[in-house]
Amino acid sequence: MARSTQRTAFAPLSPIPGRAVPKAGDVLELLKPITWFPPIWAFLCGVISAGAPLRAQLPFILLGMVLTGPVVCGTSQAINDWFDRDVDAINEPGRPIPSGRIGGRWGLWIALIGSAVSLALAALIAAFASRWVVPATALALICAWAYSAPPARLKLSGLWGPGVVGFTYEGLSWFTGAAVAAGAMPSAPVLAVLLLYSIGAHGIMTLNDFKAIEGDRACGIRSLPATIGPVRAAWIACIVMAAPQLGVVLLLAALGHLLAALVVAGLLAAQLALMPKLIANPVGRAPWYNATGTVLSVLGMLVAALGLAGGVHW
Repeated sequence: MARSTQRTAFAPLSPIPGRAVPKAGDVLELLKPITWFPPIWAFLCGVISAGAPLRAQLPFILLGMVLTGPVVCGTSQAINDWFDRDVDAINEPGRPIPSGRIGGRWGLWIALIGSAVSLALAALIAAFASRWVVPATALALICAWAYSAPPARLKLSGLWGPGVVGFTYEGLSWFTGAAVAAGAMPSAPVLAVLLLYSIGAHGIMTLNDFKAIEGDRACGIRSLPATIGPVRAAWIACIVMAAPQLGVVLLLAALGHLLAALVVAGLLAAQLALMPKLIANPVGRAPWYNATGTVLSVLGMLVAALGLAGGVHW
């Protein structure tokens, strides 16, 4: 669920002038393929963490990747762009909806159709793999609509906005992958690790708000950098990113997965070494940290999954 550079609290349901039927390329642009990687990665970490043989479930694992990435995440992008279209018409007029390439109410229809397809695909996977896929998908869609659509518009909050994105991108995707691979409710250690990484993702999402501080203040968006200032927001983001990873290290060690715990600890130590540079200039260095520290955190997810599973089982 993408966060726009500038946003308003409400967007009237006015149609957008443009062609009657949008082109496939414009619809694909609306669904933002670049945003699909994080939930797919978390889904695959969930698959691995279940520790179950993968060969028998491989078709449903592939369908799960489609579900969490192009379908659910893509739908969330369409929802977001529809409700941000008036602001995007000013700030990013080249986007598919404000440019008129996706005109009328096609943006809303794509969001609604995507929601229906998400539930249908989840039901198909659930029929053969795990019944838990349907409630996880339904909750992800509820979060997507609540994030972007009035009256909730959770994206207006520096607390709830990043939190709901982190929960869906990391937690629900990981949960879905583990449920599909295991064919059942994920184990308690898996649930604990995915919850910890979901919390940590709140800090990662906060990094995206440093690029829009002035716009958020002008539009009344209560992001952490806009409300408490960039330096204090950077401190909070770093703590929120690091503390859950420390929890993962301790949990892995307590479970006897010492090698995985040691590797995750090393990746965390590398992030801690990078964080002072981020805090010194959060606005200028947030993209740099996303390309360095965040990547280390993402690698830690895979290491933790492998530790929980004791390796990959075919």
